[in-house]
Amino acid sequence: MHILGISGSLRQGSLNTAALRACATLLPDGVTFSLADLSDVPLYNEDLRVQGLPPSVQRLREQINAADAIVIATPEYNYSFPGVLKNAIDWASRPPDQPFDGKPIALMGATPGGLGTSRAQYQLRQVFIYLNSPMVNRPEVMISAAPSKFDADGKLIDEPTAENLRKLLSALCELARQRKA
Repeated sequence: MHILGISGSLRQGSLNTAALRACATLLPDGVTFSLADLSDVPLYNEDLRVQGLPPSVQRLREQINAADAIVIATPEYNYSFPGVLKNAIDWASRPPDQPFDGKPIALMGATPGGLGTSRAQYQLRQVFIYLNSPMVNRPEVMISAAPSKFDADGKLIDEPTAENLRKLLSALCELARQRKA
């Protein structure tokens, strides 16, 4: 089984990307993990799309197609998820054969604040309902006070958070197995 991680942050020291890197070390046996790079996905423009998908978008769609499941880590900006993530989803979900259809997805988020990106995650769920992606409902992973849970190099140092990530990944793998059966 293969899981694709997508971070809603482009920042070099992103806590959300750090959380995804932690996921790569907490996987169930027999599961592999890769991380998508959204840094070169252009702003969505229908004029560009009709000319053909840009290479960065085609690569993202191929990564989504190749994955058995996806885990998304999103920051929360202004009570919502970031434009970079919405933009990537918009590009990837264009016809034909939008790759999110039926693809199991787990959400999580890390923030210095106290609500752990809850509002961003709830809005992101709405997008994936429309795209027909089955979602992991529990556990909800909302990493609040995140700077205290990672060291200066971005390594996860908080065992309760690591345990929540293990449970999330396990639930995601189980959902993917059920979808394949």
